Amino acid sequence: MAMQTGTGSSKQLDSFLAGKEAAQKALQKMGQQSADLVLAFSSVKYNQEQVVKGIRSVTGKATLLGCSDAGNITTEGPERKTVAVMAVKSDALRWSIGLGKGIANDAREAGREVAREVLKAHQERWHSRGKVLATFPDGLAGNGADIVRGVQEVIGEGFPIVGGSAGDDFLFQKTFQYYDDQVLSGVVPGILFDGDIRFGIGVRHGWMPIGEAHQATRSQGNLLQEIDGKPAVSIYEEYFGKKAEELRAEPLARMAIVYPLGITLPGAAEYLIRDPITVKEDGSLVCAAEVPQGSQVTLMIGGKEQAIQAAKVAAQQALEGCPKPRFALIFNCIARNKVLGEHVGEEIDAIRSTLGTQADLLGFYTYGEQAPLTGFIGKNCQSQFCNETMVILAIGE
Repeated sequence: MAMQTGTGSSKQLDSFLAGKEAAQKALQKMGQQSADLVLAFSSVKYNQEQVVKGIRSVTGKATLLGCSDAGNITTEGPERKTVAVMAVKSDALRWSIGLGKGIANDAREAGREVAREVLKAHQERWHSRGKVLATFPDGLAGNGADIVRGVQEVIGEGFPIVGGSAGDDFLFQKTFQYYDDQVLSGVVPGILFDGDIRFGIGVRHGWMPIGEAHQATRSQGNLLQEIDGKPAVSIYEEYFGKKAEELRAEPLARMAIVYPLGITLPGAAEYLIRDPITVKEDGSLVCAAEVPQGSQVTLMIGGKEQAIQAAKVAAQQALEGCPKPRFALIFNCIARNKVLGEHVGEEIDAIRSTLGTQADLLGFYTYGEQAPLTGFIGKNCQSQFCNETMVILAIGE
């Protein structure tokens, strides 16, 4: 038995029963009565503690990791307001888990902590550093880019990091993270994968630059204050002919879904995407993640066709590292869901048709993604905190 997997979801109204039913379906599809590893994503319409208890009532003490979402993805396609579960049983796949706490106080230290924990547990059992780290951080608690930096300081800058930031059904109020029996907020759970199997990573967003590159002349964290010495909102005013007051009223976030900002990264196949969310009185842009001062910033454009094609390319990239995937984890930005609208299922269909019917799918719509934009796996790997990006981790033979 190299690896067996199954996915299940539930729309039960009762939180405990929804978790239980999703887990039961996953085990039934796997054809086993027990699991070694359970991954779970859930809508915040459910009581999160009861969801986890429902899953645990079926899967016992199997390792459990996951988070709340802004919609989830299974082999059957995208869903909203449900609980989704994947069960894994394998004598070839290995893993260790860890938890970084206090993102709001020190996101970088939370990244260091989760990396220290997964490494320590892994080396105690298998005397190796692992191959891929997946994380599910709180999407609202702190600087996601600092979490990635903290992880890299411990595990190495060239180590592949993938994952998605927890969501809360597009409410932007509070997200939850699952770590075995615990339901927490403000933390980053992580799982370090290893074993006698193959891993493939695919990363693509499909957004293209329009116009010339500009310089972020003044910024602080996720607050982009000036571009080319002018209020940052001017990049939208000059292109669309709208005043800052109009962009504040719309709000800007609605426009930025299709017209985000791109940051140039040396050696990367695509720009690093940043979503502006609001315009401040002084014309500064509050973004979904940091824009480093001095970076080159470009206005980007995207749409349905580009998003679907990008998902297909990401799946093809994942196949290069893992030609026969048994399952794939998908971390997909909620902004892409909004862009696609009623066509959202076509994006997942493109992934499924590319990876093949033998691959079970589980994923969720995120508030930010962690992924390598260069190198994927190898010495040139460079992981980043991303927006509006499709990230796929394929695991198999």
